[in-house]
Amino acid sequence: MQFIQLVIGGIAQGCIYGLIALGFVLIYKATETVNFAQGELMMLGAFCGLAAMTLLGFPFWLAVVAAILAMAAFGLLLETVVIRPILGQPAFSVVMLTFGIGYVGRGLITMIPNIGTETHTLAVPYKDEIWNAGGLVLNVEQMAVIAATAVLCAVLYAVFKYSKIGIAMQASSQNQLAAYYMGIPVKRLNSLVWGLSAAVAAIAGLLLAPITFVHANMGFIGLKAFPAAVVGGFGSLPGAIVGGLIIGVVESLSGYYLPDGFKDTAAYIVVLVMLMVKPNGLFGEKLRKKV
Repeated sequence: MQFIQLVIGGIAQGCIYGLIALGFVLIYKATETVNFAQGELMMLGAFCGLAAMTLLGFPFWLAVVAAILAMAAFGLLLETVVIRPILGQPAFSVVMLTFGIGYVGRGLITMIPNIGTETHTLAVPYKDEIWNAGGLVLNVEQMAVIAATAVLCAVLYAVFKYSKIGIAMQASSQNQLAAYYMGIPVKRLNSLVWGLSAAVAAIAGLLLAPITFVHANMGFIGLKAFPAAVVGGFGSLPGAIVGGLIIGVVESLSGYYLPDGFKDTAAYIVVLVMLMVKPNGLFGEKLRKKV
């Protein structure tokens, strides 16, 4: 039973990694840019939900919707004002810009008196609830993470499979120039992808907040989500979720069965093994370069 509960806890944590990794992959597929501010977008989403509940007095579910919409708008604005002018420059410049965005976001939150320097609790309706199922003690907060991730994955699959916008996003991610010549508004789609990525990050933050609280440094979890994207294959949306689940379960099991310290390094050990065995990741496409 202990093993099963460790696996369930690892799956819940892995879902958070997977959602953040989804943001990495979405932006990379659209713009071939790695957004290292994805963890900070998650943190900002959690603070948006907290502000909606404590300052505006919104009920939890309305606060969730408000935070997701606010972060989607923020992602659109961020791409239009900050990212778009630098696209076409060396990849290193864009990567450093995303690092800077992350530091600025964390710094601005920290500067808010009595909020940015404190640890806050997000009052969710299912806080500290427990389910007993056949001898298993299930934390409702963890089950909510797993259920919400499954629903979100189903929604994203439907969007990319059946909607015109989703199909256009796929076409743009495969070949932006060809998509542009076919009349697809590539720039607008890039903005939508950043907005979608920020919205997914906000969902991850709102799911994580009841478990680890809301604080300015919670975005550092993005350092664990990046290995999840690598393990799954950096260009694969399903791979991001699968990679997150693998990292989460390995972390959970290593933290219980192995000596202290292994849990913090487990994600990077998995990445090293994956790069040696399958450099493109589990679902990554094989790229060949002719010389």
